[in-house]
Amino acid sequence: MIDCPGCGAAIDVEEDELDEGESILCEECGKNFLVSSIDPLELEADEDDYDEEDLDEDFDEEDEDDEEDEDEEDEEDWR
Repeated sequence: MIDCPGCGAAIDVEEDELDEGESILCEECGKNFLVSSIDPLELEADEDDYDEEDLDEDFDEEDEDDEEDEDEEDEEDWR
């Protein structure tokens, strides 16, 4: 058993069966971790792992910027 570095929950994986570079999913918090070292066992956050919330926030920010640009263009056209 391994403890999740993100939430502390137990991840049901046999430590002796892990290979360096292998990806592990914590079913409790849903985050992926990479095995960066097997002796001693070290896990690091998977850089390719992202939350849908992160994508939604980025998308919302882009939409707001686009709307501001359109408002400025409309004001210029009116003058």
